[in-house]
Amino acid sequence: MSVYLYRWGKFAFRRKWIVLPVWLILFLLLGGLGAQLKEPMSNDFSMPALPSARANDILDKHFPGASDAFKFDAVTGTYVIAAPDGQKLTDPANRAALDAFIAKLGQLDIVDHSKPVMNPVEAADKMGCLTNPDPSQCSGAPLNVLGKTDPDSVAFMSVPFTIKKFTDVTDEQRKAAYDVASDARNAGLDVEMSGSIAMTSAVPSGKSEMIGMAVALVVMIVAFGAIVAAFVPIITAIVGLGAATSLIFLGTSVIEVPSFTTFLASMIGIALSIDYALFIVSRYKHELAVQDSPEEAAGTATGTAGSAVVFAGLTVIIALAGLSIVGVEFLTFMGLGGAIAAAFAVLTAITLMPAILGAFGRFLFKPKLPLIAKHDPEDDNSITVGMRVGRLIGKAPAVALLLSVVVLGALAAPAAGLNLGLPGDDSQPKTSTIRKAYELRTDGFGEGSNGVLNIAADLTNVPADQREPAVAALRSKLESYSGMDYVTTPKWSGDDKAGALLDGVPKSGPNNQDTKDLVIDARDAEAQLKSEFGIEYGITGTTAIYADVDHVLLGKIVPYLAIVAGAAFLLLILVFRSILVPLTAAVGFLLSMAATFGATVLIFQEGKFGLIDDPHPIISFLPIMLIGLVFGLAMDYQVFLVTRMREEFVHGKSATEAMVSGYHHGARVVTAAAIIMISVFGSFLLESDPTAKSFGFALAVGVLLDAFIVRMILIPSLLVLMGKWSWWMPEWLDRILPDIDIEGTKLRALQQKAVDLDKEPVTVG
Repeated sequence: MSVYLYRWGKFAFRRKWIVLPVWLILFLLLGGLGAQLKEPMSNDFSMPALPSARANDILDKHFPGASDAFKFDAVTGTYVIAAPDGQKLTDPANRAALDAFIAKLGQLDIVDHSKPVMNPVEAADKMGCLTNPDPSQCSGAPLNVLGKTDPDSVAFMSVPFTIKKFTDVTDEQRKAAYDVASDARNAGLDVEMSGSIAMTSAVPSGKSEMIGMAVALVVMIVAFGAIVAAFVPIITAIVGLGAATSLIFLGTSVIEVPSFTTFLASMIGIALSIDYALFIVSRYKHELAVQDSPEEAAGTATGTAGSAVVFAGLTVIIALAGLSIVGVEFLTFMGLGGAIAAAFAVLTAITLMPAILGAFGRFLFKPKLPLIAKHDPEDDNSITVGMRVGRLIGKAPAVALLLSVVVLGALAAPAAGLNLGLPGDDSQPKTSTIRKAYELRTDGFGEGSNGVLNIAADLTNVPADQREPAVAALRSKLESYSGMDYVTTPKWSGDDKAGALLDGVPKSGPNNQDTKDLVIDARDAEAQLKSEFGIEYGITGTTAIYADVDHVLLGKIVPYLAIVAGAAFLLLILVFRSILVPLTAAVGFLLSMAATFGATVLIFQEGKFGLIDDPHPIISFLPIMLIGLVFGLAMDYQVFLVTRMREEFVHGKSATEAMVSGYHHGARVVTAAAIIMISVFGSFLLESDPTAKSFGFALAVGVLLDAFIVRMILIPSLLVLMGKWSWWMPEWLDRILPDIDIEGTKLRALQQKAVDLDKEPVTVG
């Protein structure tokens, strides 16, 4: 491969005014087609068949339309109303304000008037709860006659809306739904709103990309010791990301593409394009220092560093495309979008970059920055920080290995207490109306009232005279669990009571592990009740769905990791012609992932060090997303750092000397690449959304630990300790595997042959 890329690099350098216009035409063509043929992206959130879906089937059978409220994209809205301190909602003035509020709701055009909203005070009165708050009858009252705080002081009411999908809700409609309670608030009532009607759509602000670009520019100025060279990777990043995004937009004309797809593509496209350009430009700089021809330098840089770019990119593409095995549509498309961006990052690096180098020539590294240029890692005679660190590791590899393992192990310890959950109302900012509604409802009815279990019972196979006893037995069984606060009286279907609907209110919140355990116990009880009565039932609702999603995602982590790691392991065997190096790369990744999970649990779940004031379970999607992203990047750094070490070993240096030399040449560029990624991911910590914060933190820490501890300490120390065995591979395997020549042995032989031919005397006769 190195020979082909070398030849292309020379051609692109020499014929730059052909290659650059071709890329410009391709860029404009893709951009134009993408803009013209782009169709609106979908916002469907699809999951594989979940156990909670069974309850929806029963609801559709006996309560037509009732399951709509439990769909992921449903538009739901609940108002939580609290009386002023020391007062009750049943007081005449507060009741009048509540009546006026409900009347205004009836005038709102987005409210479904075919389903009248019931005043919670009147509902409690009809149930007889205002005069006789019997727990057996009034537990499910929408007024807290049996509440956790002062009775009759807090109420809630669900409001049906005419909007079909959450993604169809506009900012104006959201504001109207909130402002309709303005008069009630002015009258002294505390009215807050929860449900999807109150949720704002996550619109990327571009802040992270801007911060990443700014940091990348500074880092590359330091890495190259020159100002002009620092702008070249930015050019390839813009072209690569623009082409990838245009292709995704073009795809919307053929298939339905979720709107989340471009999120990961944007983040990956910028970071990888800059990283890959960094590696090739750094090698070009080195080649300029050891030979006279810029064209030859560009060809060699493309043939060597370009080969590493191709295989590093393949590991990222494998990791991201592998997200499709999870079976979650938006993860699949996010992974594919990221894979497309990674592919264009590779293409721009190996095809566009040589032409850009040709356009700038030797002027690329002028003007030089004196203080930085003084310590040039591409100068073999320069004593850089990278060389000093490499020598230090080479002198005490066992100590370096032990320290890195101890640090990673200590950070990994908290991961044993990992608790997953989906972002719920309790994870919203404390200033949001959703969070305020959650707190009001918790005070009035208990935290479990925010995550009601909806139990749909199918009594088709139960004799008519046994249906009420069967449901009574079900209710009794559910109430017997220690985690259940209460179960409401059943609501019967109109088909001769062939269906029943009950609400179970847990004692703990939707994301609490005790509540998830309660869902499992409640489902396990079906076998006994079915054998005794013939009753069948399903459980849905926020809590049940959260538990189901957690179970699905946790169950996919191991097979996903096995497939991705296995494919990358085989690929790295081809790259390094070694068994042990790919194995240590994979083991090192597992250590860095465990440490990353531990650090994330410590900060965001346990709230240590006061970095956040509102700890919550880790979002369910984070582990599998983190594995996919960081694995691809980790293998990038592995390829770029260790291939240089292998190259030195193949060309005659000892294992220790090869490690130090490769470290000297590669440490600065890998450090620069990692800092860029950490900056892009870390900028998400500036967001107010706790989910974005946790994602940004985990990704930044994952890159930090894997790049600086695993790839730059643990792996080099292992290479020294294993010595020449690092590069051992069975002869039979060596014979059957294709020789991709990533270290450029064939390329050097070709170049030496050309030199020998130039030295032969020419005979004239």
